[in-house]
Amino acid sequence: MDLIKKLEDLSARFEKVQELIGDPDLVKDQNKYKEIMREHRYLTDLMELYGEYKKVLTGIEEATVLITEEEDHDMKEMAREELKELEERKPKLEEDIKLKLIPPDPLDEKNIILEIRSAAGGDEASLFVRDLWEMYIHLAERKGWKTETMEVQETEVGGFNKIVTSISGNFVYGTLRWESGVHRVQRVPQTESQGRLQTSTATVAVLPEAEETEINIRPEDVRVDVMRAGGPGGQCVNTTDSAVRLTHIPTGIVVIQQDEKSQIKNKAKAWTVLRARLFDLEQSKKDAERSATRKSMVGNGDRSEKIRTYNFPQDRITDHRINLSLHNLPSFMMGNMDEMLDALNVYAKEEQLKDASELDS
Repeated sequence: MDLIKKLEDLSARFEKVQELIGDPDLVKDQNKYKEIMREHRYLTDLMELYGEYKKVLTGIEEATVLITEEEDHDMKEMAREELKELEERKPKLEEDIKLKLIPPDPLDEKNIILEIRSAAGGDEASLFVRDLWEMYIHLAERKGWKTETMEVQETEVGGFNKIVTSISGNFVYGTLRWESGVHRVQRVPQTESQGRLQTSTATVAVLPEAEETEINIRPEDVRVDVMRAGGPGGQCVNTTDSAVRLTHIPTGIVVIQQDEKSQIKNKAKAWTVLRARLFDLEQSKKDAERSATRKSMVGNGDRSEKIRTYNFPQDRITDHRINLSLHNLPSFMMGNMDEMLDALNVYAKEEQLKDASELDS
């Protein structure tokens, strides 16, 4: 890759994008406006790195000239020290630029539907679902994201068999896209009188929210049923037919919403979740097609893949896809996940960069 040539081309594109932003007609097409603003943010960050890179290259050139032509001993020594420092900075800066050269995925800007379900482990698994949900809620609060519970199935011990939450804000999917998969917990349950360690699991699905224009759902493909909302154990908690069940006939996907007292609100939430699941299904098909020629970024993307273990006795969180272990479990469960999330995103970009290099060669 000719790095300088690539950066010069992008610099010219940056000037063009700035001209487009100044066009008052741009805002008339909201989709185009969002696309251009996304590209402007990306190129702005890249141009900052390019500016720093040019300074380093110029500094290396000037220091080399000084060492060669300067007669003053002290000046030569200063130039040598500066050259050493700049040459150490150069490869790190080049690596940062190469990672940044990978264009952002438009999906990264999307809001998400977060679904967490208990798997193996009974009551302990449902408590772990609650812990995971609270972890993501804490993260959302730290980042200023907005959350709304779409559906919840509580258990008698205070856990959740299932909880569905919408999370909206800046770069939500881009931050959490690698959280989908099986999360495993190893700890002594509160109900365990003899102190025996138990392993339980929960599944996490991160679904990018889809606009109505992004996924075409034919009305005749969806069966809509209304019913009375039920509580834990099947008890009736509502005397009106407020619960809504949507069945997408071609795929068999079923969405039930009953948290709201209003049938209209439940139906709106159900459609949001259905669109997200169908959109995710389409994206999964595209990813499967791409994987024939390109490696997957982090793991194999299978929802049944065990991606992370939370070991409480050893105060350790291990992500099995990138072999990273952290020893700050209480803080991590309070939503301080940035080190892990950043490492996953960097790893994904590095893999993508390797694949791009292989295709170029």
